[in-house]
Amino acid sequence: MPNSILIVDDEQGIREALTSILSEEGYETASVASGEECLAQLDQRSIDLVLLDVWLDGIDGLETLERIRKNGFDPMVVMISGHASIETAVRATKLGAFDFIEKPLSLEKIILVIKNALEVHRLGQENRRLREELGGKTQLYGDSVPMRALRQQITLTAPTHGRVLIYGESGTGKELVARSLHAASLRADQAFVEVNCAAIPEELIESELFGHVKGSFTGATENKVGKFEKADGGTLFLDEIADMSLRTQSKVLRVLEEQKFEPVGSNQTISVDVRVIAATNKVLEEEIAHGRFREDLFYRLNVIPFNLPPLRERLEDVPVLARHFMAEFAAEYGRKPKELSEAAVGVMLRYHWPGNVRELRNLIERLMIIVPQDKIEPLHLPPELFRASSRMAQQPNATLHQARDSYEREFILRKLEENQWHMTRTAEALGLERSHLYRRMRTLGITAEE
Repeated sequence: MPNSILIVDDEQGIREALTSILSEEGYETASVASGEECLAQLDQRSIDLVLLDVWLDGIDGLETLERIRKNGFDPMVVMISGHASIETAVRATKLGAFDFIEKPLSLEKIILVIKNALEVHRLGQENRRLREELGGKTQLYGDSVPMRALRQQITLTAPTHGRVLIYGESGTGKELVARSLHAASLRADQAFVEVNCAAIPEELIESELFGHVKGSFTGATENKVGKFEKADGGTLFLDEIADMSLRTQSKVLRVLEEQKFEPVGSNQTISVDVRVIAATNKVLEEEIAHGRFREDLFYRLNVIPFNLPPLRERLEDVPVLARHFMAEFAAEYGRKPKELSEAAVGVMLRYHWPGNVRELRNLIERLMIIVPQDKIEPLHLPPELFRASSRMAQQPNATLHQARDSYEREFILRKLEENQWHMTRTAEALGLERSHLYRRMRTLGITAEE
């Protein structure tokens, strides 16, 4: 995609001359006459560089530059002026301008400055992408057989353009896999755009995906760029795609077939080059059978299927994930990482984790925040982790002795919780001698701080 440049100057002749020159150099250009129009353009579309005149009607160039930074826009800005002082140039630099060019403009100089500014812009985007990857947002943790197979599948399929459909229960890490695929793909230096289809109201989903033009419906006060256009050249991640209406599914199918679409309320066709990765926690074959999902869209998306295992099927990864999350939250809250005792890990390994990795992550954050001790023991864990008897009963190879121990462990822990881990009161509630209670706790792997 060519870099986009916005020319902001109140002199029509300069706007036209710069537009002609920069278009010949291969840049995508647009021009406006005021700072207010400049800010409106930045709000509607992605701009790589702004050529900004200092002297403008309304808000001047310096105030426009200040508002660009305050509003969180990140294009490179090159100031141009025919009557600027050194003080003006210094102030512009402090406000974040890349360079300052005096009129009359030198063709060679302006092209050189633009090339340098865009290279700095590219490097900045690349550094942000690398920091995100190094921050662990694309790293998959776990040494279990399913996770090793998943990483191998990503390595094989990421460098292709094949569409991917990710299946997995809620909390298994479907977004993380999508980001990992993008980071290892040939599109890694382009945008990764995410859409949660379940979180967007039906009446807004088409506008969100394809954009709209001003006045196309009530509330459409400005033009809007859709997610497909924002992802042009990169990856579009459609999360929970089974929650998309049949009407929207048909439009997405057309885009996948033709790689072009019209924004809502517009007759203009926009062509895009987008790799689509979709994800769902539903069984799409069942959704198709009930008429809730288009079969033709399913076959378009299901080129490369990924099946993410639930955490209960890779319990050996629980300690690895727990240590990773502990280190992550320790760094975030400026605290020392806590240690998980062997007994606490044992409890976590007997739990079935219905919320998968997300539930484990939330638990570790809670423990990091509320537990003052440096070591996590079973008494610090929430009661639901001890309800393992139902899981034990579902195991066909469990012996009567194992099932009895599981039930007894859960029962004792529940009584300990009810009595705030007061040993004498708990022993009385159980009808045991205090010494007998301690022996059973040791046998069942239950520990308590003295």
